[in-house]
Amino acid sequence: MPKRKEISLDLRQKIVDLHFQGEGYTAISKRFMVSRTAVRCIIAKYKETKSVQNKHGRGRKRKISKTLQRKIIRDVNKNPWTSAKMIVSELATSGLDVSRKTVVRALHRGGLRGHRPRKTPLLLQRHIKARLNFARDNLKHKSEFWKSVLWSDETKLEQFGHMDAAFVWRRKGEAFNPKNTVPTVKHAGGSIMLWGCFAASGTGNLVRVHGTMKKEDYVDILKNNIRTSASSLGLGRRWVFQQDNDPKHTSKLVKTFLKDTKINVLEWPSQSPDLNPIENLWRELKVRVHARRPSNLHDLEQFAKEEWAKIPQETCANLVRNYQNRLLSVLKQKGYAIDY
Repeated sequence: MPKRKEISLDLRQKIVDLHFQGEGYTAISKRFMVSRTAVRCIIAKYKETKSVQNKHGRGRKRKISKTLQRKIIRDVNKNPWTSAKMIVSELATSGLDVSRKTVVRALHRGGLRGHRPRKTPLLLQRHIKARLNFARDNLKHKSEFWKSVLWSDETKLEQFGHMDAAFVWRRKGEAFNPKNTVPTVKHAGGSIMLWGCFAASGTGNLVRVHGTMKKEDYVDILKNNIRTSASSLGLGRRWVFQQDNDPKHTSKLVKTFLKDTKINVLEWPSQSPDLNPIENLWRELKVRVHARRPSNLHDLEQFAKEEWAKIPQETCANLVRNYQNRLLSVLKQKGYAIDY
């Protein structure tokens, strides 16, 4: 027999009201086309609980008890790579037969959701120690110090990258409509390498690196760009230059140049792109450039320089203004990678 529709709370209340007005079970049953047994049960339950609501706990009990759910969640917290199928197999060995969906629902009730793991640089103990020391040593600096930092980095910009929108709205059968597709070619269709810098007051120079950048090329970039950028951004005389620990950046030739030109360099921990706010600007730049869909490498470079110059000063200022939060996050994460 098909399952009967549950009597609504409103109808239950009307049945109770008529009963207390002196109407009998049979009369109420005929008036609302409800069985006499149902009328009697509703009134009996009201007299017991003073409510027409369903009793708590009615229905089939869960196979996974609260105690077992807490154990599953503890185990998954210890090893987040545990799959639902693995948990099902483990429960089966103890005599409990449950489905994968049942396990997933238990994890959801515990506040756990499945996600793709984030990719982060490999951090060895020496890297973690250096990151913690960097965070502790620089927490003393006020916002004025970070406003005087010229942040720099390189990035690779692909003609057909993966920065386009992840979804398109389309109708069934329109999957291969050109406007709903992303063109791809072998080897990403070519790419360019860019070096750029910025400060709280805005974006600095952005230059294309031709071929593989060597330490001599990097020195030429620094000669032609960092002082002009610092000047145009109004950093004054006591500004600080930031760069990561790429082997070219830490070569003897580069160190000598920076020392001879009396440029103060911020000591930087290795494997720490999450501490460099320019990474946020690279993301912004790539989204902007790929939205314009460059057709060749010349357009790719041209669009990159145009969009770099359009990034609002307030965006740069916000990244630097909140820099202390990054340092606090590193300490909270005990030196491991942070969400930036």
